[in-house]
Amino acid sequence: MNPLYQKLKHMIKKYDFLYVIFFIFRGYGYNLLNRILNYYFEKLKFYKKVGYPLQLKNPRSFHEKIIWKKIYDRNPLLPFTADKYKARSYIKNILGEEKANKILIPLLYMTDKPDTIPFESLPPNFIVKANHASGFNIIVENGHFNKEKIIKTCQRWLKIPYGLDKLEWAYQPIRRRIIIEKLLREDNGNRPRRFNFYMFHGKCKSIHVMVEGINSTLVSFFDEKWDFLLAKNPNRLQGPRIKKPKNYEDMLEIAEKLSKPFDHVRIDLYNVGEMIFFGELTHYTESGLGKFEPQSHDFELGRYWTIKAKYWKEQ
Repeated sequence: MNPLYQKLKHMIKKYDFLYVIFFIFRGYGYNLLNRILNYYFEKLKFYKKVGYPLQLKNPRSFHEKIIWKKIYDRNPLLPFTADKYKARSYIKNILGEEKANKILIPLLYMTDKPDTIPFESLPPNFIVKANHASGFNIIVENGHFNKEKIIKTCQRWLKIPYGLDKLEWAYQPIRRRIIIEKLLREDNGNRPRRFNFYMFHGKCKSIHVMVEGINSTLVSFFDEKWDFLLAKNPNRLQGPRIKKPKNYEDMLEIAEKLSKPFDHVRIDLYNVGEMIFFGELTHYTESGLGKFEPQSHDFELGRYWTIKAKYWKEQ
């Protein structure tokens, strides 16, 4: 790699103002150029990562429709539910206070001023998240953390307009905050399985079970009847057949209720010792740039999703 590029990359990471300027410039610049050039760069990226030309006028596959959703869907509930803090209110509105309190991961702290985080009163295990982004997380275990590093990282997060360069509109109106939640773990200390329910018009058509290890993530595909599917994500290791959870019907009911206002949403739930916990509502799975093998699975999922402009106004 070019030494000059490496040096520039190091400087951007090191200095706050350069880091923020870089993200803002990249985000707004890429977003604007895409719109001016009829999403030329998004189409190039799609072809490179997904493996076939992107059709926006008549999207048929699941991933094509995710891209369509990013560009055209302006359901006002998208920013509200993409917000990891406000989504908690959505859960309570839909499921009721009592049910919601059972499945919401305990919230330990929320702020837009990271230097106010009360580290001394937090438990040994917790997770720090930005509410307006995907993947902005810091996991703390056994009380081992660098306070100054967490504060600096959170301050950077709050300055970044996440998702602009990905055309992910739902994140843009969100008031940026930092939330700290209890870290979920199984009794043996392992990370709990995550159940991703792929919901279309309020009905489940596929579940991806994620088992996260230290160096890899296993993914098992099932249909709504819990029949194991041979389809896989080539970027992940294929997981094994696993027994249907005893509380599967309860998870399915929760997913159906939470997904009702949307044409498509992914409902992520955790199962810890047969206790269900809500993860998040995911509107832009892999930003529409994921991949399935065989490719026919992509189009099969797409058939369950009927694209319609302003569908939410008819509900």
